[in-house]
Amino acid sequence: MAAEHGPTAGEYIGHHLTHLQNQPMKGVIDFSVYNLDSIFWSVLLGVLGTFILWRAAKSATAGVPGRFQAAVEILVEMVDTQAKGIIHNAESRKLVAPLALTVFVWIFLLNAMDFLPVDLIPKIWELIYGAAGHDPHHAYMRVVPTADLSTTLGLSTSVLLVCLFYNIKIKGFGGWVHELFTAPFGAHPLLWPVNFLMQMIEFAAKTVSHGMRLFGNMYAGELVFMLIALMGGGAALSLSGILLPIGQVIVGSIWAIFHILIVALQAFIFMMLTLVYVGQAHDAH
Repeated sequence: MAAEHGPTAGEYIGHHLTHLQNQPMKGVIDFSVYNLDSIFWSVLLGVLGTFILWRAAKSATAGVPGRFQAAVEILVEMVDTQAKGIIHNAESRKLVAPLALTVFVWIFLLNAMDFLPVDLIPKIWELIYGAAGHDPHHAYMRVVPTADLSTTLGLSTSVLLVCLFYNIKIKGFGGWVHELFTAPFGAHPLLWPVNFLMQMIEFAAKTVSHGMRLFGNMYAGELVFMLIALMGGGAALSLSGILLPIGQVIVGSIWAIFHILIVALQAFIFMMLTLVYVGQAHDAH
């Protein structure tokens, strides 16, 4: 009987990049298909982030703060300072500043899922899936929601809706419609179609680039962790490969330390762009 071989590098990466979905896709674009793993982890980490902030608010004291309270206070002060520098409407900041704080904490937690061992949760899911009588080879589970384009575009689309809300609230519906047709090139009737087209392109470009930037960075980081994980598997190919597990630990540790910066930076950039776009909604052209 021939020995059973493990998956190839391509099969391994392909398996890890496949989402747990509610049904098979019927085409390249199928809006009836949902990535259940991204939804699950996003909701779970959203609840966790909300609990952390609630716990910090509940345990806050007027005396000398503990480490946890001090860290949250520094974070809140940082976000509030950025909001004041971009959005000058104090009434709007009552909603926008907490929104920006929520965005930062939530996306940071979503990104931080990349620090878990690549095979940890997928292997646990395979055991659960197999115990339920299903083929474990089809037990798909991705644990980094921000490496899923549907998640990041969903977040950026939510920011777009907030911007549209403030465009209408600050300028009035009539004022905003007037701006759509008269900016940026002027109020001449011949320029109305051009102005409207440019406005639509601007809204679309902001939304797509906002989501794609976060997705691209986290997707690339996820791939690098998978490639590092493959180094350990290569040790079985030859005696000289015994050094690969050691290299895997060293390289993985270095990349994880560097990735801490990426995780925090991408959350900060997404938050700052959210503030900038909402701030632009307050400006009249």
